[in-house]
Order: sequence, then C-alpha cells, then structure tokens
Amino acid sequence: MVTTEDMIARQQPLETAFGYRTTAAEVVAGHDLAGRRAVVTGGYSGLGLETVRALAGAGASVLVPSRRVDVAAEALAGLPGVEVRPMDLGDLDSVAALTASVREEGRPVDLVIDVAGVMATPHEETPQGWERQLGTNHLGHFALVGGIADLLADGARVVSYSSVGHYRSPVRFDDLNFESEPYDPWVAYGQSKTANALFAVALDARGAARGIHAYSVHPGGIMTDLQRHMPREELLERGWIDEDGNPNPMFKTPAEGASTGLWAATAPELESRGGVYCEDCSIKGVVPPDHGDARTGGVKEWAIDVPSAERLWELSVEATGLDPLG
Repeated sequence: MVTTEDMIARQQPLETAFGYRTTAAEVVAGHDLAGRRAVVTGGYSGLGLETVRALAGAGASVLVPSRRVDVAAEALAGLPGVEVRPMDLGDLDSVAALTASVREEGRPVDLVIDVAGVMATPHEETPQGWERQLGTNHLGHFALVGGIADLLADGARVVSYSSVGHYRSPVRFDDLNFESEPYDPWVAYGQSKTANALFAVALDARGAARGIHAYSVHPGGIMTDLQRHMPREELLERGWIDEDGNPNPMFKTPAEGASTGLWAATAPELESRGGVYCEDCSIKGVVPPDHGDARTGGVKEWAIDVPSAERLWELSVEATGLDPLG
C-alpha cells in the first residue's frame, strides 16, 4: 500500500525541458497518438479546447462530454476524430447516462483529462445535494472515471485538474457542505481542488498494477470562462485584470495553461511518479503547512495525504455507487 511518505518522495522536484510558457502543441510534438481514445471534460472552451486541439492534432480520437452540446459542436467543428455528447458534470444522473453509452460501445479509453470545473460560485447544491463545487469538480469526475473504469486500457492515464487554489483548504470531512459554518466560495473551491489531487493519489494506487496512472495538475493562472462568477471589482482587486479589462501579463495563455495536463498525460518520466501533483510541466515538491505564497509552487501535504485520499475515496464510493478499479 502506498503511504504518504511514498507520495512525499515521489514529489521530489523534477525539472524538464518544458516550462512556464510551454504550449500544448509543444508538449505533444513528437507523440503519435493515432489509435488512442481520450475523454476530455470542458473540452470546448479555454484549456479544454486547447487540450482537444492538441490531442486531435497528434492523431487521438476525443470524446468531449458537454452540457452545451450545440456550443461545443460549433467550437470543435473541423477537428478530426472529435465527438460531442451531452453530459452535465454537476448531475450524477447525467454523468451516469453518458458513461452507460460509452460502456455500451466497449471501446478502450487511453486518456481521461478532467479539465472542466466551476470556481468561487454562489452557494448552491447539486441535484444530489452536494455543495456545488465539490459535487461538480470532484464527484462528477469521480463518477465519470468510475463509470468507464472497466474500459481503461493497460497503461492508460487519468489527469485531474487541481489548482494552487488547494492551498485554501484541505477536504473538510466534518463539514463538506458548509452546514456548520458560513459558506465561503474560495474555501469551497480550495476543498474541491484538494479533492481533485487526492483523487489522483487514490486512483493511481488502484491502477498502478496495470500501468494505469493518475496525476493532478495546476495549470497556472489563466483568464478563461472559469472566472465568470467573479465580479469585475474582485478581478481588479486581485490584479487579475487592469482597468481596461486586459489580463495580468504574468498569466498564461490557454495554450500554455493546457501544457501541464498534456505533459502529465504523455511524459515517460512520470511513469514511476504516479499520483503526483504537477505544474509548469514539472514537479516542485511539497511546501510547509504554513506556506501561503503560491508563486513559488509546490503542493500542500494535505493534497497528497494517503489517509485523506482513502477517506475521500470511501465517501465518493458511497455518494456515487461506483468504485473505480476497485
């Protein structure tokens, strides 16, 4: 059984030829993905769209589940081997319907890249009664992977989009839905991003014997539709935009933001580093609990803690009725 100490050892810094400004196309250059099938959530805008473009350009066929099928079809028109199907990630019944259709086909899946998510939303619940950010960002993806787990090919990879936002909170096991304390949209977001990282830890432990590995990634700061719930005043206060609405020049482009997820999906040097948290196409180590400066990079131990990952797994199995690779 993998331990937290094992995960800390795997998180030792690893630098590569890629970096902060590497693009999605640069990461996949030289990779022949012909015959491979990928599933990409959020694949019709922002980082997801750039991910799908890069995968299709490398020869992969890509399934893009989408809540807005017409919008997705228009955004992805002309990309070879790309298919759009309806799915609302925030509704477990909708996810179950999508995965049932994929299972019925029986085609192996080689890559799952979980890009979609919501951030800093008002307090809402999913149809199943979960706080919306945890229910969408984590449980929706858990159910998606769980629903198609039997189709994962030996050597498949699952990439879970986390964020440096995980610094804001561990998983609040005693108050997941903010029933005991006032709702804080950023704490809720942080909890969901920690959950995304813990999912990769637990999934990798279950798939490693078949060469199936999972990784979590921080894509970097990028202005996309993810910020749609943030008022302009908050974006200005945080320095994310200027008075004219231009993004902070330190932010990545969507093509740059998509690079780390694709690197985690394809990099051979990660084969022995299953479950790790990646950023800027590299690994930057573990940061102390009281470290709050996201600019230096690194992962909080609570996001790679094995007992927490296993506790979250058990909760997620109960919530979804699925036990991926179990």
